[in-house]
Amino acid sequence: MVNPAKIAALFPGQGSQTVGMGRDLAERWRSAARVFEAIDSSLDSHLSELCWNGPEDELRLTENTQPALLSHSVAAWTVLSDAGFEVGAVAGHSLGEYSAVVAACGLDVADAARTVRMRGRLMQQAVPVGEGAMAAVIGLDDEEVKAACKEEEASGSGSVRAVNFNSPGQVVIAGSAASVAGAGERLTESGARRVLPLPVSAPFHSPLMAPARKGLEPTLQKLDFQPLAVPLYRNVDAGRVEEPDKVRDGLIRQVDAPVLWSEIIRQMRADGFETFVEVGTGKVLSGLVKRIDRDATCYQAGTVETVENVIAELCG
Repeated sequence: MVNPAKIAALFPGQGSQTVGMGRDLAERWRSAARVFEAIDSSLDSHLSELCWNGPEDELRLTENTQPALLSHSVAAWTVLSDAGFEVGAVAGHSLGEYSAVVAACGLDVADAARTVRMRGRLMQQAVPVGEGAMAAVIGLDDEEVKAACKEEEASGSGSVRAVNFNSPGQVVIAGSAASVAGAGERLTESGARRVLPLPVSAPFHSPLMAPARKGLEPTLQKLDFQPLAVPLYRNVDAGRVEEPDKVRDGLIRQVDAPVLWSEIIRQMRADGFETFVEVGTGKVLSGLVKRIDRDATCYQAGTVETVENVIAELCG
């Protein structure tokens, strides 16, 4: 049996959503169904129906995507917890940090759902549709990407920054549409293998999200955060925290700050974590972990089959 102190749970962020997510869990386990019911009630909507049946274009709306992903992750986590699954730490990519905090008993799931719906709305409102953009840069190191963004900003086209440091050779940039396009041309000339525009509706984690951070902060300040049952590795600095004020501070700051995912995983590995379980939709984070450290062991837990596999493999 794997020592729980060497297992970390990871929670995915926006981009992992898919129609049908979580439905099989709710049909198989009553505890998972109750999570979806609680979030439906907290939002006064039928979010579960949108998760399970679409339509996809509505699920992709940021204000729906964020609570939908939270619902699936928390439902899967609840089933795992009921089976005796334990971990030594948690982390979440962007939005996934909320799921991680809920899993670590730091925030009530209904409060988290209401907050991420507001977060999604505020992020969308911060920059009109079509004026912001994001792109994934493949094949250059972090410093090369940051340098190209700095040069593009200096040219006067607008704001553009490296915002997601996902794995070696994979960095996401975000900013005004013109500046992202300009930076993409510079990066291609510098030897990037690919610069892929992302199908998102706003430049998340860039300085252009400052109005969203300011709008969300009063709500986060009022929430009743509890000390975490296990440490959280924060997006903003890869710091290991458990105290409510530090958790809250990280969630406020991450709205318009980069996601330091590579650094989080490297720090977790340095701290002795060997096994990573991606809880919720898809396997994006598992892929990133393997690119950061090929010796890490990864599992997914988002479907009945994968949840049952984790229970069989990692629960005593």
